[in-house]
Amino acid sequence: MVNGGRRLPPTPAEAEAVEQVRKQVDRLCWTGILLGLAFTMTNVQSFAANGAVAWSLPWLAAWLLDPMVSLVLLAILRAEQVTARYGIRTRGWVRGAKWFTLAATYVMNTWEAYAAGSADMVVLHSVPPLVVFVAAEAVTDLRDKLSEAVRAAFTSAGATGPDTDSERASEPARDRSPEGKRRTSFDEYLSRAREAWNPDVTVTPAWIREVTGCSRGLSSRLAASLSAEVSGDEQ
Repeated sequence: MVNGGRRLPPTPAEAEAVEQVRKQVDRLCWTGILLGLAFTMTNVQSFAANGAVAWSLPWLAAWLLDPMVSLVLLAILRAEQVTARYGIRTRGWVRGAKWFTLAATYVMNTWEAYAAGSADMVVLHSVPPLVVFVAAEAVTDLRDKLSEAVRAAFTSAGATGPDTDSERASEPARDRSPEGKRRTSFDEYLSRAREAWNPDVTVTPAWIREVTGCSRGLSSRLAASLSAEVSGDEQ
């Protein structure tokens, strides 16, 4: 939002929109990776079966090769997401294993096309593994940067967002005693959120409301406070 040429801090609603984008990007990238690996499965099976009779033991065993490689690749990618988030560098074996599994998938998927000398089949069977390769390199960095954007947006929105009387009036009855006084303090809600937080969680107002049961108006400030603590711990 811009006012008189000066960009205003994001509102809680805008900050939640950033979180939704992060979730969508993460899901779309992983969906693309899974679809790409699924596409390669039949070609890898055909390569491994090497003309074996359908439903024979060698033919059935050939179906195990692609999932074996793909599961190792997915495990490495998931681990890299967590380590990259905390700035922890993995050793050469980890990156080597990722590149090897990607290269193995590509070679097994395109071998028959190269052997047949069919340029169009080479292109067709090259695209899915290459998309997986590019997405595998991008997904970790994308998720890390978008998580930083989410934390920055919620911290800014929570730090500058007004705690108006209308917000207080809209807080559900569970936050107030029968006499109109709050039964649960800000610090108590924050303590609950701390206990529920773990390194795989991105702190958002929606998550705060889920784990603490606080009101919508209070959740943005709680998210901002916890995000600031978590960012400080990571640094």
